[in-house]
Amino acid sequence: MALGGNPIFNGKSFRGATQAPPVPQAPYGASYGQQPYGQVPYGQQPYPQQGWGTQPQSMTDEQLRQMYSQPSAGPADTGRMTFDDVIMKTAACLAAVIAGAAVTLVVAQGLASLLMLVGALGGFVLALVNTFKKQPSPALILAYAALEGLFLGGLTRILDGMFPGVGLQAVIGTLSVFAVTLVLFKSGKVRATPKAMRFFMIALIGYAVFALINMVMMWTGAVQSPFGLRTSVEIFGIPLGVFIGLLAIGLAAFSLIMDFTSIEAGVRSGAPQRFSWTAAFGLTVTLVWLYVEIIRLLAILRGDD
Repeated sequence: MALGGNPIFNGKSFRGATQAPPVPQAPYGASYGQQPYGQVPYGQQPYPQQGWGTQPQSMTDEQLRQMYSQPSAGPADTGRMTFDDVIMKTAACLAAVIAGAAVTLVVAQGLASLLMLVGALGGFVLALVNTFKKQPSPALILAYAALEGLFLGGLTRILDGMFPGVGLQAVIGTLSVFAVTLVLFKSGKVRATPKAMRFFMIALIGYAVFALINMVMMWTGAVQSPFGLRTSVEIFGIPLGVFIGLLAIGLAAFSLIMDFTSIEAGVRSGAPQRFSWTAAFGLTVTLVWLYVEIIRLLAILRGDD
């Protein structure tokens, strides 16, 4: 897989788990782990030879029949990551997000604002911890999802109060983008090629620089608009935030494609089952980003009416 994209899937632990180690070469005429023909390991007696058709004395014909008639072990039986594992753990993370959002949607407005701030700061800290942690921690990943839920619930409450209906529209939009990207990925029509990855990284860096400049200008009071440069600057009568929002949604959608690619590589290479939590964490981070961009774009469009 090309470098770049979601840093969660580019960590050494997950990438190392998706790359099989090279198979050592055996001496000529022997399989790996065996001695060459006619040679006996040093310090050991020659193995007794058995003729054709003989069976080990410790097993009966019925035991052999039962052993060979059993189905082969699948990835789940051998402790390997599967798509079902990723789906179930992602569902658990999204349930934690919904639970956290429900809290800030039902409590008093003052408390909701405080919980929103706690969720934003706590979620950012746990995102860094989970990203650079060598082994995934289900408790920390679920805690991150719950904190992000607090933030998203508070944000939705504020914007939906200003522009009724944008919260539900953002949820539908997020699910729609996720479904479309998944279908396109499964059909093979959209792939995270190295060339596409380079364009993605250039656009992502540009977006990050704009977001940083916009944040600084809002904090310093250089712009008075609630969304900063996104609404104070217009191009052909259209707020700059509309163009930036469409770009950000496209970046988040392509990030989902890269997440799917990393998950597929992990399943195919037989990554340990615990890394399904890493995959679920990566998807949750991308979906949170996608939801924020969609609801912000909807608020900008509604505010321009």
